[in-house]
Amino acid sequence: MLFKKTKMLFLTITITLTQLMLTTHVHAQDGAVNQNNVVETPDIKAFPNPDVVFEYDRTVNMSDGLPLHINIYRPKAPGKYPVIITHGLYGKDVAWQTAQPYLDAWKKMTQKIPDLCKGSTCQFMRWEMPDPERWVPEGYIVIHADSRGSGKTSGYLDPLGSRETQDYKELIEWASTQNWSNGKVGLLGISYYAINQWQVAALKPKGLAAIIPWEGAVDAYRDIAYHGGIPSTQFVSLWYNKQILPNQHGNGQSTFVDAVVGGSAVGTAQPESYLLNSRTSMLEDMLSKPFDGSFYDQKTPDLSRIDIPVLSVGNWAGAGLHLRGNLDGYLGVSSKQKWLRMHSSDHFSPFYQEFKIQKDFFDRFLKDDVHAFNNQPNVTITVRDPVRGNKIRAEKNWPLEGTQFQKYYLSSGDLKLESNTSHRQTTVSYDALSNGVTFKLPSSKQYREFTGPLMAKLWVSSSTTDADLFLTVRLLDPTGKDITFEGSNAPAIPVTHGWLRLSHRELDREKSTTYQPIHLHTEKLAVQPNVPYPADIEIWPTSIVVPPNYTLALTIQGRDFSFPSQSDGPFQSTTPFMHLGRDAAEFKGKQTIYTGGKFDSYILLPFIPNKR
Repeated sequence: MLFKKTKMLFLTITITLTQLMLTTHVHAQDGAVNQNNVVETPDIKAFPNPDVVFEYDRTVNMSDGLPLHINIYRPKAPGKYPVIITHGLYGKDVAWQTAQPYLDAWKKMTQKIPDLCKGSTCQFMRWEMPDPERWVPEGYIVIHADSRGSGKTSGYLDPLGSRETQDYKELIEWASTQNWSNGKVGLLGISYYAINQWQVAALKPKGLAAIIPWEGAVDAYRDIAYHGGIPSTQFVSLWYNKQILPNQHGNGQSTFVDAVVGGSAVGTAQPESYLLNSRTSMLEDMLSKPFDGSFYDQKTPDLSRIDIPVLSVGNWAGAGLHLRGNLDGYLGVSSKQKWLRMHSSDHFSPFYQEFKIQKDFFDRFLKDDVHAFNNQPNVTITVRDPVRGNKIRAEKNWPLEGTQFQKYYLSSGDLKLESNTSHRQTTVSYDALSNGVTFKLPSSKQYREFTGPLMAKLWVSSSTTDADLFLTVRLLDPTGKDITFEGSNAPAIPVTHGWLRLSHRELDREKSTTYQPIHLHTEKLAVQPNVPYPADIEIWPTSIVVPPNYTLALTIQGRDFSFPSQSDGPFQSTTPFMHLGRDAAEFKGKQTIYTGGKFDSYILLPFIPNKR
């Protein structure tokens, strides 16, 4: 009897040990070993495609010990796959179609792309992130990560800060060494998820093989915070309060719901004192730092350090935030393999419509498919033509090869833009907060294309000790009516914009070109009342065809532009990039433009000869 009991106990122990070894083996394949060499078992959740393994809310320890929360979507079939990562602060578990800040954008996008959810259930669509239902069946692993201080990840919330970028670097390096990874990581996402691609790529993380920054700014001061030295207050305020704060980790007032398991998408509610001490005050920080310097430097990458393949995708309709970054990013990176694509549309739809170009690019550089992404032109642009329709065209360079930069001089006598300057000096004045003054280019019987960077040199004075200059390039039909275009975040916008605070007129001589003035923004220059000063003003690049009998116009004023048919309000042509809070008396005076003689005020336009 004793023998039988001993034998049975031995068999039980043997079976238990065998099961434990088997379980550990399975977990080691699907899980990860933490710093204490304890195997962590992933929380596998249901996914619409049975061939996809969904690891929900995994954690990866950062170098300072903070656990970064991520979702992993990977093929069920054994193997090593390339990894696509999106890391940021909008919520890895927040469903686009049900989150309050994103409902309007979702409605508009699904109207524009009616079959969006035919190739996917869209259950795992997250704001501005790649859809894992589309990518994983193509042989990719997708990781969505809540950045520090957002969603499920605790810590100090500092959007685009250096620690957040370091976390991204460490996540990339972790992913590239996992047993399901082929060692190559690509980055993909819109807007914020494009901005931080530029940032982290400049840190050269091991394993990072290619990036697709889709509509992503580069310069924290000039692209995001200040336009020509004028604070972009409305955008920063709306963005921070409506998108960032609701997803702060521990925000008990958040309405964001975890679309996977229910409950809060931002973790356990924390006291208000904790929340305040665990985040930056973004608008206050920005307004307290009106000049470029170390605060913005640590959020602005050194593009020359980026040498991996880059597909930079921008939007002509994005003046005021991302447009400048995609063009400057393309020019600034050291990569020998780089491409630029420019479309003209809303901010979201093209990202999901152009899945094939994204996949081809990653197939080439993450899967080493030599047959993918071949014969791609260096530059592909959408040329906006309001009469004949937009045209997609291949180009060799940016600015375009053969561009003829033409000066058109302002004539304040007849409010025209002329090929030659007048010898007669004249002036035109207007109240800064009025509709300003508009100069028109004479119409032609021919189609004329202008594609590229623009700038203006103005001789201007103010009746006060400073002046904000708002320049708007418009297209008018033969009756004088504005031709508008769909904006990235607005239904109707003009051709493009430029801005400059007169006291910020000092140029960075090393970085400026004849067609793109770059200002230092490091100190306030004196502005004496009623004294004319020359001001070089950057106007953000564009592409526009001016049809026969149509007119290109330049409007100059001391406030944000709104179409004549619009009433004043927070959502106008530059939505949401309005410049509010300029209540100081120095911005409410009278502005005067000087033309003719020694006052060679002009606009420089990038004319494209009709050879294409």
